[in-house]
Amino acid sequence: MKTNIKNPKKTIEDYMKLPYRMVIVPDEEEGGYTLYFPDLPGCVTCVESLDEAKTMSEDAKREWLMAAIEDGVDIKEPQEEYSGQLRLRMPKSLHRQLSRRASEEGVSLNQYVVYELGRAVTK
Repeated sequence: MKTNIKNPKKTIEDYMKLPYRMVIVPDEEEGGYTLYFPDLPGCVTCVESLDEAKTMSEDAKREWLMAAIEDGVDIKEPQEEYSGQLRLRMPKSLHRQLSRRASEEGVSLNQYVVYELGRAVTK
């Protein structure tokens, strides 16, 4: 098992277990899909169907990691850590409307805002 020169304790298998975010982009012109990992620059593969996505993306990630380790490249680990808290300012009229709606639903303002944000994001 090869290890990263800059982080000799990590092996390819260690990096393969990390939750790297994968982006899938449909190819409108030729069909199929392009898959890439934003945290692994240049780690890209193409597939004809989504059935191939898992296998091909894992192969691409493994090859990218092996090359990076061999070349002594510093491998960035996924950085998706969020506190789950957000502080924001809003007009008093919006605050009033949201508070009233939350009260009508019988939930806290926080719960109601999270619900509405979730609905808006999934549309």
